[in-house]
Amino acid sequence: MSEHPAFELVREQQIGEISSLARLYRHIETGAEVLSLINDDENKVFGVTLKTPPEDSTGVAHILEHSVLCGSRKYPVKKPFVELLKGSLHTFLNAMTFSDKTAYPVASQNLKDFYNLVDVYLDAVYFPLISEDTFRQEGWHYELDSTQGPMVYKGVVFNEMKGAYSSAAAVLGKASQLSLYPDTTYGVNSGGDPKAIPDLTYEYFKNFHAKYYHPSNSRVVFYGDDDPAQRLAILEEYFSQFERIDPKAEIAIQPRWSAPRSLHETYAASEAEAGKKTAMVSVNWMLDEITDPELALSLNVLESVLVGTSAAPLRKAMIDSGLGEGLTGSGLADGIRQPYFTFGLKGIEDDAGDKVEQLIISTLEQLSAEGIDPKTIEAAMNTAEFGLRENNTGSFPRGIALMFRSMGTWLYGGDPLEPLSFEAPLSAIKAKLAAGEPVFERLIKTHILDNKHRSTVLLTADPNKAAEDAAEERARLDKAQQSLDAAGIAEVAEQTRHLKELQNEVDPPEALAKIPTLTLEDLPRANKAIPIAKEELEGVTLFSHDLPTNGVVYLDLGFNLTALPGRLLPYLPLFTRALTQTGTSSEDFVSLTQRIGRTTGGVGASRWNSTRRDGVGTAAWMFVRGKATPDHVGDMLSIMRDVLTDARLDNRERIRQMVLESKAGFESSLAGMGNGIVSMRVRAGFSEADWLNEKLGGVSHYFFLKDLAAEIDGNWPAVQAALEEIRTLLIGRTGMIVNVTADSFAIAALKPELATFIAALPAGAGPSLDGWGFVAGPLSEGLTFPGQVNYVAKGANLKALGFEPTGGTAVAIKHLNTTYLWDKVRVQGGAYGGSSGLDPFAGTFAFTSYRDPNLVDTIDIYDKASAFLKDGVGEQDLVRSVIGVIGSVDTYRLPDAKGFTSLVWELAGDSEDARQKRRDEILGASSRDFKALGEALDQVARSGQVVVLGSEKAIKAANDERGGFLKVTKVL
Repeated sequence: MSEHPAFELVREQQIGEISSLARLYRHIETGAEVLSLINDDENKVFGVTLKTPPEDSTGVAHILEHSVLCGSRKYPVKKPFVELLKGSLHTFLNAMTFSDKTAYPVASQNLKDFYNLVDVYLDAVYFPLISEDTFRQEGWHYELDSTQGPMVYKGVVFNEMKGAYSSAAAVLGKASQLSLYPDTTYGVNSGGDPKAIPDLTYEYFKNFHAKYYHPSNSRVVFYGDDDPAQRLAILEEYFSQFERIDPKAEIAIQPRWSAPRSLHETYAASEAEAGKKTAMVSVNWMLDEITDPELALSLNVLESVLVGTSAAPLRKAMIDSGLGEGLTGSGLADGIRQPYFTFGLKGIEDDAGDKVEQLIISTLEQLSAEGIDPKTIEAAMNTAEFGLRENNTGSFPRGIALMFRSMGTWLYGGDPLEPLSFEAPLSAIKAKLAAGEPVFERLIKTHILDNKHRSTVLLTADPNKAAEDAAEERARLDKAQQSLDAAGIAEVAEQTRHLKELQNEVDPPEALAKIPTLTLEDLPRANKAIPIAKEELEGVTLFSHDLPTNGVVYLDLGFNLTALPGRLLPYLPLFTRALTQTGTSSEDFVSLTQRIGRTTGGVGASRWNSTRRDGVGTAAWMFVRGKATPDHVGDMLSIMRDVLTDARLDNRERIRQMVLESKAGFESSLAGMGNGIVSMRVRAGFSEADWLNEKLGGVSHYFFLKDLAAEIDGNWPAVQAALEEIRTLLIGRTGMIVNVTADSFAIAALKPELATFIAALPAGAGPSLDGWGFVAGPLSEGLTFPGQVNYVAKGANLKALGFEPTGGTAVAIKHLNTTYLWDKVRVQGGAYGGSSGLDPFAGTFAFTSYRDPNLVDTIDIYDKASAFLKDGVGEQDLVRSVIGVIGSVDTYRLPDAKGFTSLVWELAGDSEDARQKRRDEILGASSRDFKALGEALDQVARSGQVVVLGSEKAIKAANDERGGFLKVTKVL
């Protein structure tokens, strides 16, 4: 029987794979479906998912996703979502629009906080205010500051999608999907096309909510250790206010084609890009709806087999062909009713699309007819099984990952529990492979080669497109303005004034008080300790963390980057990739990759660096990190030894491929990570650690990669010598550290093997006496690329300006981000985001904006932030900001993340006492902290440096207005 009379229990099942008791309910009155996953995970999850299939590319589903979180019946404030961001202990808080659904998930470890989040989200989803002003703010509106000026478009989603369309990779990805489904909802852009968004009316927007945002169209998931009965009681409070409807939200099936189709699109590029290898192509196959869990798992493994690693046969064939510089977003897109496979190359010649298409097809034909290397299949199967059993979702809550997994069937009328149980399909696939069946070869033939529903999309650079799009938009605006009489013009100007007035209004305290929140008394006074032990093993420092890891051993080997002179640092990202992707003297990189996949959960290299807590020097390390079950620890250590001491750094062709892939990857992701790029760039002039970050991952590194690609062709011995020198100086026992996260038994069992491993390593070198050559030298700069939006940063080193950050500073920054910057940069300015951040160890501070239509106006907003902070803060905002910062301090971590976090605390000199002192300062924050930061930001306004990533036109206009304050650097 059900725990609540309003719900009928449809099914109950213990799912061992996710250690959960699953109960599937149906709300009797409305038909809402509820999946209740009961387990002992303290990171509790709630999510409501609605079918929201759009009919056009106006972005209605996306704009609605933004808008419902801007005030509701029970919480009539402008931004309850932001109040939760500010004053909650959430471990996840967001909403997402997909091609056919919209999801509203939250997560928290604190029960009271969790219930608060659930209530605000339920009220937002089912009873939002969604006024016409909210529609204009979040979607689009005409903006006219005076009756004499030209109208412009403004709107958060409008500018977000302008940013998305500034990314060639995003344009190709969306065009690939749309090309396969011209007759269904998957043939339009649910996020919104900037050219179509202004066609959306408020009436249609309101009707879309009325049609789809209803319990009868809802699939709700609860997950974690909260009371299962209370879950249903909470839902009934809302569902009881509705009667059943038929939302008519079915996702239509795309009719199959009898022959493949081709499509040519263009993307905005600079003059420098045109005529070079800047085109992209994707070859795409639509699949039928998948209802068999064995087939679903098999297709996911097939993705890994074909393109999951650098050594995967299809991926390798494409890269080895020399036709392009890197893969497009290749693999299985399975978040929709009819999934599709997509494979492609970027960095190709404009006329090479047909060659790439034929290469992909011929490679697949060869694999299907001649068979796939059994070791590749074994590696892919082991990797898939390891991932399923480990269930390591990183910082993303496991419950939300399971929620989305269940939607793969549930949303389309299938069984939501089926995707959560993997033992039966996994065993079935393994049995077929053991019997010698050509499982994956057959899948290639049946679902790809014999599949005529194929599209090939070629995307080429067009240096005129940005100007043409801007002219088209201007013409449309001018036409709209010319169609208005004097009264109409006045009305648009009045709407502009009215919206800005509303945006500047402050919610009354009594309304804000309705947002449920914790109190300071609800917060733990002490930090959560992570167990750590420190000892010597063969002369090397060993850190260990006794934690329950579900039978997995996590091992990190650290090598101190101070061993390297500054001239070698730019080669480091290439070196870290080369360790595991070039092979060894006894096996090529394909065999090495297979070996890693067959015996471990993964082995790879990465970097980490930070200013030390005392502000003296930089802690900088390269890590080789691996994970394995205890019976395969010996295999993992053997792999680590081979890659560290015997990687083929003389593998010229493979290294050339990696450089081109990295260069192409930076180019295609620039529009998506522009705020990070400008933040890195502006901070690089203020501290050595930030300078190192930029040198190894920012624009400086991109320029280095472009030169390195030429150097590999023209002076390969010098490149190889640099990589070999890094290995000689860096890899060895001197200065090395080892970090192990596992349970005590596994740690004890590992030590003898680990001691033998360490003893066999070379001695290595000590710290370099040359230093790295960092010289503080901030510079205001305009980085140009062919985008439609800007990314604006302004920063300084607050410590150098005499300011000493405390825990209270973090509270002031939280308030600044969730009030002033949110309101001024996002709500009023129309950017997708605006924030600020401070490294308390280095003292580097930066404002940043994301997908911003403005430039100079945003800098002016930054410069007025000091006055906002010096006005002080109300008690309500102070408490909420304290809670929000404590939430980030107490963030949820899985065991491997706990072990690694504890290690980097040690390396940065961040002691338990220091972290507790910071927590005490956070809990004791006051208006004094806000005013102190405000005083410091006065100096940033006067002397801070600016870095902007934007179009040449926008940066030139800013320089004309401000007297050439930005040095112009062309990126793309």
